[in-house]
Amino acid sequence: MSRSAPLSRVEFIALLAMLFATVAFSIDSMLPALPEIAQELSPGNTNRAQLVLTSFVLGMGVGTFFTGPLSDRFGRKPVILCGAALYIAGAILSSVAQGLELVLAARVIQGLGAAAPRVVGLAIVRDLYSGREMARIMSFAMMVFTLVPAVAPLLGSWIIALSDWRGIFIAFVLFALISSGWLGLRQPETLLPADRRPLHLGTLWDAVQEMFSHPSVRYSILAQTLCFSLLFMTISMIQPIFDDVFGKGESFPYWFAGMALLSGSASLLNAALVMRFGMRALASLALGVQASISIAMTVIWMSGLRGDPMFYIFLVWMTSVFFQVGLTLGNLNAITMEPLGHIAGTAASVSGGLATVIGAAIAAPVGLAFDGTPLPLSMGITLAAGLAWSALQYMRRLEQRGFA
Repeated sequence: MSRSAPLSRVEFIALLAMLFATVAFSIDSMLPALPEIAQELSPGNTNRAQLVLTSFVLGMGVGTFFTGPLSDRFGRKPVILCGAALYIAGAILSSVAQGLELVLAARVIQGLGAAAPRVVGLAIVRDLYSGREMARIMSFAMMVFTLVPAVAPLLGSWIIALSDWRGIFIAFVLFALISSGWLGLRQPETLLPADRRPLHLGTLWDAVQEMFSHPSVRYSILAQTLCFSLLFMTISMIQPIFDDVFGKGESFPYWFAGMALLSGSASLLNAALVMRFGMRALASLALGVQASISIAMTVIWMSGLRGDPMFYIFLVWMTSVFFQVGLTLGNLNAITMEPLGHIAGTAASVSGGLATVIGAAIAAPVGLAFDGTPLPLSMGITLAAGLAWSALQYMRRLEQRGFA
């Protein structure tokens, strides 16, 4: 068996983007459904509807810890296909649940399954590529992947108009069937039997110790965690802000699509620049600019500006948040994975699991603190982006001293 896939690079990137898009589609298409879910399942506390998003993220984060080591033992494709089956089961259970608690439990199951394409897809890339070329492939995949967040809220709103919010979960089933079928039929296994690692606790612990022996890995995981936290804060609060603060809930999917499409150019920009400037430098610049813009947003809101001018400033700020994602997460993943190619599955699991679970834990109280203003979000993003920038600056100093 050869490591070289028969897929063209274009098809490989498209397949990779669809695997990664499982998570974005599962979250973003639910945004227009939050008001209906709140009205039907939690009329006494509408903020609890946000938990439909964070419960999925929690399940995904927990699943992330297991899917990588399993793929190192059994191969990449079997783990992704089993994850798709679990994802489909969670989606079907969510579609028939009659209470919010059961929906949340089913979303955790769905998140567990979604961890497989997210983590193992990254391991597949590392099986075939490394270094800045890996970051370049990731940038192109993220650029295609951006189309999913752009259309997902629109698709969710159309499904709701044709049926109700439960119909979105049927769309999840169809999406998983298409992506897993494409993988199963077209992509050969990338982890050769000779390279597979036994699934022993001692072996896993040795791999984790090796990971955290690299300072660059430690600080890139810290920065990823903070980047995920600000992304989850944004996703949890953006629809309520559009609806409750600016009164634009009905047009939210269209504004969201525009922001996603504009911010998608960040991945193209990153692909063009990363080979010249490097992963850490681009991520540092993006985070520093993001912290500064978020401080400005906080100051402008506190100055008392409201109405349409404030709304358009908010749009620019939100676009900058999503634009920043295109310059950070792919690069930080590549930094983490660079010295860990021989344990790619475990490394992707541990780094992704920590970043997702802790990031969601940071974001959840910020989302529940929504008070009818964007201030909790702007302050949370400022702090997260500033701390992530500081982590990368410390990494740079270690590199200069030869310790990274």
